[in-house]
Amino acid sequence: MGEEVWEELEELFIAADVGVETTTRLIEKVKRGRFSESQEVRRALQDEMVEILTVNSPSGDSHPEVSPQVILVVGVNGSGKTTTIAKLAYNFTLEDKKVILAAADTFRAAAIDQLKLWGERVGAKVIAHQSGADPGSVAFDALQAARKRGADVVIIDTAGRLHTKFNLMEELKKINRVIQKVDPTAPHDVLLVLDATTGQNGLMQARYFTEAIGVSGIVLTKLDSTAKGGIVLAICDQLKIPIQFIGTGETLDDLVPFDPETFIEALMS
Repeated sequence: MGEEVWEELEELFIAADVGVETTTRLIEKVKRGRFSESQEVRRALQDEMVEILTVNSPSGDSHPEVSPQVILVVGVNGSGKTTTIAKLAYNFTLEDKKVILAAADTFRAAAIDQLKLWGERVGAKVIAHQSGADPGSVAFDALQAARKRGADVVIIDTAGRLHTKFNLMEELKKINRVIQKVDPTAPHDVLLVLDATTGQNGLMQARYFTEAIGVSGIVLTKLDSTAKGGIVLAICDQLKIPIQFIGTGETLDDLVPFDPETFIEALMS
């Protein structure tokens, strides 16, 4: 195989935000094979990438049969976090599950109002305090309300920006501790919402949130032809965090379970 084929593929991966480290590892591994056609190389690379994305996927149902199931949703402001929460709630209501939303991003009044609007649209009860209230107390009240009302799922919104990264992570740790006082097994999922357009910064975000509270899955949003979201390959490769969902648009139906093969085909196109 000519060197120009490898250079073309390397450029494709870097442009798709796969990252230098993961790109180099992929290409070096596939280079060890014997291929006479560029299509064979592409197929081998696709197989390797699908393996990276599937090997760490949770086995079976990612949502355990607990009640209430507690999902903590984290991510920086502007990533599509609140909209993703609405889509998750909507999916649960389609399964006839009773959902409670906790407006624990108390640092932005707009975030509380936005969650209340989404709650009305999807038929989910929203537990909210005033702007500036203690986020941990909102999470606590939401879990207590879920128990009293027999809710199946509690989805907790969180702040995406405080004065420093340290303050943000400490606040999330505090919410986590409060949740565990009510239910030592919770949260049952910690979903990190990542904007596909953030590129390599997404890997840094995933690292920070994982170190703080342990991320169990990624929701990749704003995926389109301009942002192919290759950074999730680096996240799976380096941090071993599975991708659970992809947000493909703004409507409530636009949240689909992650399919590695479909994703890689789009990445390589």
